[in-house]
Amino acid sequence: MPGAVWLILPTFDEAENIEALVRAADAVLAAAAPEGHRILVVDDDSPDGTGRIADALAADVGALRVLHRAGRAGLGPAYLAGFARALEEGATHVMEMDSDFSHDPADLARLLDATRGGADVALGSRYVPGGGVSDWSRRRRLVSRGGSWYARRVLGLGVRDLTGGFKCFRAEVLRAVDLPTVRSQGYAFQVELTYRAIRQGFRVREVPITFRDRRHGTSKMNWQIAAEAVIMVPGLRQRGG
Repeated sequence: MPGAVWLILPTFDEAENIEALVRAADAVLAAAAPEGHRILVVDDDSPDGTGRIADALAADVGALRVLHRAGRAGLGPAYLAGFARALEEGATHVMEMDSDFSHDPADLARLLDATRGGADVALGSRYVPGGGVSDWSRRRRLVSRGGSWYARRVLGLGVRDLTGGFKCFRAEVLRAVDLPTVRSQGYAFQVELTYRAIRQGFRVREVPITFRDRRHGTSKMNWQIAAEAVIMVPGLRQRGG
């Protein structure tokens, strides 16, 4: 559907969340995007059958599409595959969010509105006034805030939530940031996309959100993902994005 808003949902073992999330997002976008919308589940061959559930759901939810990938290749590559599909099919806006209800589907409308009101990238932010985190341990809060602070200092940016993964991009942004050369994953992937957008002169607006712990399943965060961010961020500055 040329001219549509696309939402990319990367999944790995999200069988308990995916149907409810897709239906909630579909309802929000049906109202917020009268020009039309698509929801793309990018599933990395989930052992729990997430991809099969999404396929069955697509028969009932007209906006839903499913992209199956062989094996678990990581969050960054899943998003890149989804972005490429959306751009190929003429998306005007491309959105991304977690598939576990950490992000509230109702906030999709607010992010989309921000890109229609002057922003090129709208970023759901935990660390601006009005934003926040619930259901997290003190340690996890410190790791998340520390990661954003570190990336902000190293890259010299004013964006407060650089590691957040709830975003809306105008399609022009994704076409300009040279997606095929993005190599980061996890926290670093989110940092790299925002940094590249700012380096290209695009306007980033932080929209306050409340981030909640996942509804079902287990977190995909691990020490390797956090370590990647520590290693990759200085390289971004050296390369200029």
